[in-house]
Amino acid sequence: MTRPIPDEENAVTTSTQAKPVVLIAEELSPATIEALGPDFEIRHCNGADRAELIPAIADVDAILVRSATKVDAEALAAAKRLNVVARAGVGLDNVDVKAATQAGVMVVNAPTSNIVSAAELAVALMLAAARHVSPAHAALRNGEWKRSKYTGIELYEKTVGIVGLGRIGVLVAQRLSAFGMKVIAFDPYVQAGRAAQMGVRLVDLDTLLAESDFMSVHLPKTPETVGLIGAEQLARAKQSLVLVNAARGGIVDEAALYDALKTGQIAAAGLDVFAQEPCTDSPLFELDNVVATPHLGASTDEAQEKAGVAVARSVRLALSGELVPDAVNVQGGVIAEDVRPGIPLTEKLGRVFTALAGEVASALDVEVRGEITEYDVKVLELAALKGVFSDIVEDQVSYVNAPLLAAERGTEVRLVTETESPDHRNLITLRGTLADGSQVSVSGTLVGIAQKERLVEVNGFAVDIEPTEHLAFFAYADRPGMVGTVGGILGAASVNIAGMQVSRDEQGGQALVALSVDSAIPAETLAEIEAAIEASSVRAVDLD
Repeated sequence: MTRPIPDEENAVTTSTQAKPVVLIAEELSPATIEALGPDFEIRHCNGADRAELIPAIADVDAILVRSATKVDAEALAAAKRLNVVARAGVGLDNVDVKAATQAGVMVVNAPTSNIVSAAELAVALMLAAARHVSPAHAALRNGEWKRSKYTGIELYEKTVGIVGLGRIGVLVAQRLSAFGMKVIAFDPYVQAGRAAQMGVRLVDLDTLLAESDFMSVHLPKTPETVGLIGAEQLARAKQSLVLVNAARGGIVDEAALYDALKTGQIAAAGLDVFAQEPCTDSPLFELDNVVATPHLGASTDEAQEKAGVAVARSVRLALSGELVPDAVNVQGGVIAEDVRPGIPLTEKLGRVFTALAGEVASALDVEVRGEITEYDVKVLELAALKGVFSDIVEDQVSYVNAPLLAAERGTEVRLVTETESPDHRNLITLRGTLADGSQVSVSGTLVGIAQKERLVEVNGFAVDIEPTEHLAFFAYADRPGMVGTVGGILGAASVNIAGMQVSRDEQGGQALVALSVDSAIPAETLAEIEAAIEASSVRAVDLD
């Protein structure tokens, strides 16, 4: 997907050839420049200054940024030669990945550069909250010596609940185990056996809330996790609970947290992230039992250096046409043109599969059928895994770490290819076996000259629906009136139906309604539909 570099601008082998140009738009570590090496012309600009950025980006092959430079559609349109946007960090809020993909520009980041720093900050916040470090320090600065007021608690032999056992969650668990803590975790996408190997006991969220003396959140921010820890959950917690959120703002409901801290429902909190950032005015900052930092998880010299070096290496790989492990929108390397259109479809199938399964599969087959099997379709297996894990782990998922994530969670993955495809020119199916032996499947294809994406099968039911940003699937016993009931409830909730498909195995048997809608369906509306049609399964998928 990268734009071809003219022959005279390829990586330098003689002094007469022009060097590819790399624009560094923000201050990066000297190690970043060293990692790029001598084969590039290095330029600098102030990326935060649009008047300086737009002309500077016009004739460069790659740009390296941190968080202050916006690489949006306007900047991409001005960059006539651009092949790579490299974000020296994890977050990509300042890079328009969709516009870059449409322009054929690779986007890379440094997904693991900050995991140690983030884990250490979570532990620091936990210790600071447990020992009242922030208010005790403030008291001393005010000339007050209040030892008795700030008596704290030990971590030793206490129970800590880790919400989200991804890479950062695992690092936190390891560090807190060394403190002599008992570690439990909630993560439906981790196999119990895998957790047990780490000395962690998997529990449901209610159990974690009831048993935890300390709690640390390490989840990605998705429609399903926003507000996951709210008033209802905090009411189930111990009054001695110390809660830490150094993952994403909004996962913990800040208003509910304030009430719980103010009333003594829980003891203390350590916060590094907030629903709206930058955040300098929050009621939480008024409380002595809150220690807060301004999103410092990745703010260490080591993390910044790791990020710079990692993206410098990715730029070298990309501009030489090699596989780029940390590409977030393309795999890099040589992919057959007939295979490329199936990559985003397969990623979406992976995300739909995860939503349908509601847990990690013990085994997953990525089945590819049809003409494209004449080519190497290994990238579709990687795309499927990238989609499967994108919404359930805190880490950035790439084509290289996706298989590792599957292995860590005990998922056996198999790529199955078959040249024959009776009903479609090409067909991609994800078929997984869950812990209870049940199976989940979803299939998709590309149709017409425009290669439009379609979902054509869900759990054995034939459908034909576009995988838009917001989807929903309702399984129920086939009987009259159910489609009207679903439509009526959605209408009352002001959710507009863009497309609907009804499928059944036989008259009076099991039926499935597949919907594409214009906006996310609220949780209470899903619950109302589930009760009204006595659904055996209700699943919503948000692909935005």
